[in-house]
Amino acid sequence: MNNELVQMTTEERAEFEAFRRAKLKKDAEAKAKADRETYKVLVEDSINEAFPRLWAVSESLVTEKKEILELFKSAIEMKESIFGVKSDQLSHTFTNTAGTRRITIGYYTTDGWRDTVNEGITMVTKAIQSLAKDKESESLVRGVMKLLSKDSKGSLKASRVLQLKQMAEESGIQGFIKGVEVIQESYQPVTSKLFMRCDSRNEDESWEQMPLGMTEA
Repeated sequence: MNNELVQMTTEERAEFEAFRRAKLKKDAEAKAKADRETYKVLVEDSINEAFPRLWAVSESLVTEKKEILELFKSAIEMKESIFGVKSDQLSHTFTNTAGTRRITIGYYTTDGWRDTVNEGITMVTKAIQSLAKDKESESLVRGVMKLLSKDSKGSLKASRVLQLKQMAEESGIQGFIKGVEVIQESYQPVTSKLFMRCDSRNEDESWEQMPLGMTEA
């Protein structure tokens, strides 16, 4: 093998280094492009394989959901007849005799209000604003106004109405009490999709929920 050193001038070395850097850059760009194409193919193949499998799981869940609902339909109707359960009850929980398994069937709900809720809020506001005469009454007013504040969607939170009712009854102020009653009567929850929950009791007596969704499994 010829191990003779190649003698280069300064200009020749500069040209060689420029050529080497250009080649390295070109090779890196070619590899990056090839990697991007490989990634695109990998994603495409993964989607094509996963999509039908996930679709089958989804269809199976829908079918089972309908069949389980039908399975408990008679139990729900009998429950309403025996115990006088209101037909508009939003959820039903069934537990086995041993108390080790339970299934809950119901509908998700979001808070909803008829327009009369605004009248109730106005009545409450007028009834308490005139009370701010000392530190104690000012604290009551602040507490009530905080409970009457609406969320980012401009809706009153139903969970706060019970606190309002307790405060109204403790205050004994009729305008306050009447306003809260109007607010309560204005409540009109909106039902959304059906849900089913399945729980089993562990050895430590705690309940463990069976994962039925993609984010839970």
